[in-house]
Formats: sequence, C-alpha cells, structure tokens
Amino acid sequence: MAEHINMALNSIFVENMLLAYFLGMCSFLAVSKKVSTASGLGVAVIFVLTLTCPVNWLVNEYFLKEGALAWTGSEQLAALDLSYLRFLTFIAVIAAMVQVVEMFIEKTSDSLYNALGIFLPLITVNCAILGASLFQIDREYTLVQSVNFGFSSGIGWFLAIVLLAAIRQRLRYSHIPRGLRGLGITMLVTGLMAMAFMAFAGIDLKGN
Repeated sequence: MAEHINMALNSIFVENMLLAYFLGMCSFLAVSKKVSTASGLGVAVIFVLTLTCPVNWLVNEYFLKEGALAWTGSEQLAALDLSYLRFLTFIAVIAAMVQVVEMFIEKTSDSLYNALGIFLPLITVNCAILGASLFQIDREYTLVQSVNFGFSSGIGWFLAIVLLAAIRQRLRYSHIPRGLRGLGITMLVTGLMAMAFMAFAGIDLKGN
C-alpha cells in the first residue's frame, strides 16, 4: 500500500507531467482561461490516462514486445518482436479512448463540449497521454502500477491546469505591464509554478 501511495504522490507532485516534463502544454495554455473549462478538460485527461495506461500495458505485454505472442503456442509468433509498432498502436488506443470521452461529454454537457472545442479531440495527440504510456513501459511497471501511474498522472495534470486557470482569472484584475500581457504572463506564471513544484523533489517519498 505504501508503495502505491508513494508512486501516486510522486506522479502528482514530484514528476508532474506538466510542470516537471512540460508535456501537454498546448492545451494547458489554451484552455486555462476559466476554472470551469480547465476542470472539465482535466477530468477528461484523468479519464483517458486511467484507461489508456493499463490498456497500452496489456497491448505491449501480450502483443508487441519481444516474445509477447508466446501465449499463442506458435514458435514463429513467439519469436516476433512488434515493438516497432508501439507508437502507432498506443496512439490508436488513445484515439479510441478520447472518442469515447468526446461522445460522453457531448451527450452530457453541451456547454463544456462547446467550451473545450477543438482541444477535446486534440487530447489524442496530447504529449502527456502518450508520454505516460511510454514512461510506464520504460520503467517496467506492473499492470496495477500502470493503473496507479495513469490515474495519478492525470490528477497531477488536472491540478496544474486548474491552478493556472485560477491564477489567470485573478490576473484579470491586476495591473500587468503591457509587454507581459497574454501569453507572456502565462508562461511566467507557469515557470514559477514549475519552480514551486520542484520543492517536492526534496521530499523522500520512499522512506528508509
């Protein structure tokens, strides 16, 4: 249990997809003008990450990696190494999950669907989603760890975009120098947030 809690805290704070690796920055910057819209996109990212990480783990474990097809009982198939199809397959799985999320939001919330606009289907090419799937393979996580990692990474992404949206809403009532207005102050705030989250890196989550 402690191991799973440590992984979750590490994924949310120390190795935050947005503020540590800067993955998924395009939608992060574009959809963070309102807390409500940012929250909607954040929840969608949590859902997609929680589903795609274990699904991609299963696909890699039983179809793509070297020797993955040994379960078929065929020596020729067992000798295959389809890992070169990893990027293409992972993106296909992500696209399918995003399509499910898009249809669900369209049926349940027209206002959120219209507010997210083009950035909802763009979750398919969100670097954070693909990055999480690749990280878990590189780190050799188990299936349970992949579920934990996907969900926790989504929470971290959600937290980062909602925090930025809240700050940007307050900045509307602040006097900002002309040269920093718009994207300038947004990038500056993002950098300060990233520096603040770096403080968590000094915490020993593994214990003794």
